[in-house]
Amino acid sequence: MSYDWQQAVTEHRDELLADLKTMLRIKSVRDESQATPEAPLGPGPQQALNQFLAFGDRDGFKTQNVDGMAGHIEFGTGDETLGILGHVDVMPAGEGWSHAPFDPVIKDGKIYARGAMDDKGPSMAAYYGLKLVKESGLPVTKRVRFILGTDEESSWRGMKYYFAHMPAPDFGFSPDAEFPLINGEKGNVSLELKFGGTNGGSVTLQRFTAGLRENMVPGNAEATLSGAHLEEIEQAFNQFVKTAPVSGEATRTTDSLTLAVTGKAAHGMEPREGINAGTYLATFLKDYDFGGDAAHFITFIADYLHEASRLEKFAAAYTDPVMGDLTMNAGLLNFTADQAGAITLNFRYPQGIDPATIRAAIDRVTSQWNVAISVGEAMEPHYVAPDDPLVTTLLDVYHRQTGTNAPAEVVGGGTYGRLMKRGVAFGALFPDCPNMMHQVDEYMPVEDIMKAAAIYAESIYELIK
Repeated sequence: MSYDWQQAVTEHRDELLADLKTMLRIKSVRDESQATPEAPLGPGPQQALNQFLAFGDRDGFKTQNVDGMAGHIEFGTGDETLGILGHVDVMPAGEGWSHAPFDPVIKDGKIYARGAMDDKGPSMAAYYGLKLVKESGLPVTKRVRFILGTDEESSWRGMKYYFAHMPAPDFGFSPDAEFPLINGEKGNVSLELKFGGTNGGSVTLQRFTAGLRENMVPGNAEATLSGAHLEEIEQAFNQFVKTAPVSGEATRTTDSLTLAVTGKAAHGMEPREGINAGTYLATFLKDYDFGGDAAHFITFIADYLHEASRLEKFAAAYTDPVMGDLTMNAGLLNFTADQAGAITLNFRYPQGIDPATIRAAIDRVTSQWNVAISVGEAMEPHYVAPDDPLVTTLLDVYHRQTGTNAPAEVVGGGTYGRLMKRGVAFGALFPDCPNMMHQVDEYMPVEDIMKAAAIYAESIYELIK
């Protein structure tokens, strides 16, 4: 029988938006400095997880909180389990918002708030898709577990804990990316470079800071200088920001000068979509007389990281014909005089290259200085064949509801879909919508949320009927 999923979503529109606003008001940024046994990743993620599970309880689903690290909302029975993997945590808001980031506002048909697009809006759309399948009364033959992670934007501890303690779904999708469908994700690894904290020139770098997370292009950067030529540097900086694609402000005291730069934050999977405030600031500072580790820190950023997301300045550019380019995001740049400097680089790598090769390329450059490199935990490239029934079913629904015929694609972003052998990322960013994930004034069009909910409802039913 046919079922009008779009009409069903329309009937739940106000309820969906009310629940979404409730979630968006929760500042669910991971903060382990406030961790407790009940909130191992901080109070924000705990509150958001509890609230989402409360929606499941209200709507008659089975729910389970897995030690505050993750949880699930369950529907149906059967030998196979469909997993829908979303997350309730969000990135730090950063500065420069036109609206309070945790006070959702609907304006010009868009809902603005941190998490509106990544991932509370899409997760709520998927949840309502599941709710509509339940309310339809249509027969199903499989179990569904809507699984909620609590730190997708950092180390995935919550979802990894869940998979270590609960049965893994047989197949599924994550509503945390783009439509039409992502069947391949690059590998993901970060390298931390440790510099010393010495100076030695006529200008002293007291402090340099840029970036909030390794997987974000830094939208803001700041450096504090002391020593000689401060008035000259201030005047040159004011000219620099007039011609560079950044804005900035200089603040001088009797014995110091602070330079603040604003670029454009973006998701680190494609650094070219942002303007890295930290690397631009380093290019300005490079020609001044810094010494010691401070000089090495600034020179490395300016000469090797600035506008070099394909590792071309390391002679290490690599492209796979299926999965695309190896990319690098300079996400965290920090230096404190007499203490240390640190740079965290996040790499999205396709099949055919590995973290050891990437590290070797970086080490060939940094070996001229006293730099220690540590390699974080890597996530290997992930790929599901285009003819897998999971892929074809989801694409068929998307094409049917949108009237388009777009193929699956491979991206640099990493989603929970890769945690399942037969896992993909499926929406909820539509092709004609700007990607506002990790950006200031993050928003999602309300109608896109409703369209996604209808697509998810039909998709869930088709996969478990």
